[in-house]
Amino acid sequence: MKKRLRPVLAVAAVLAIAAAGYLSADDKPLNPSNPDGRPHYRAKQIIGAKVQIQGDSQVGTVDDIVLDDFGNVDYLIVVNSENQLVTVPWDATAFNVEKRVAVVHITPEKYRAVPTYSVQQYPVFSTPAYRTQVYKYYGLTPGEQRRMIRRGAVLAP
Repeated sequence: MKKRLRPVLAVAAVLAIAAAGYLSADDKPLNPSNPDGRPHYRAKQIIGAKVQIQGDSQVGTVDDIVLDDFGNVDYLIVVNSENQLVTVPWDATAFNVEKRVAVVHITPEKYRAVPTYSVQQYPVFSTPAYRTQVYKYYGLTPGEQRRMIRRGAVLAP
């Protein structure tokens, strides 16, 4: 009986240590110098961040994030001054965690053309037609190849 209990206790100890480290973490990026070169952020660092477009114009704040099937941030949901929501692909942003600002590389004219919606009428983010439409507004092309490049699995052409 003691032999069976040892592995269970070892796993429990490892989980307790990991949980203690997680619960005492502060608001800094998680391991900013990851081996893959990509920083990790906590959701609370992103939600509430200011959103700026070209010309340093503030267009709203991050209200929510949308994750894909693999747990990667796919979109930021931005609430503007009229309480309308705008979908912004994560790939279209440059995020500055210290300033809590997401900079979107889009002109004010193009940004005004991006469709808005309300909390009562969310789009279906995963449909290919919606994804293509949204990415096109930001001058991006969605697709598996692009996601693979973003994740570092395939080198960009």
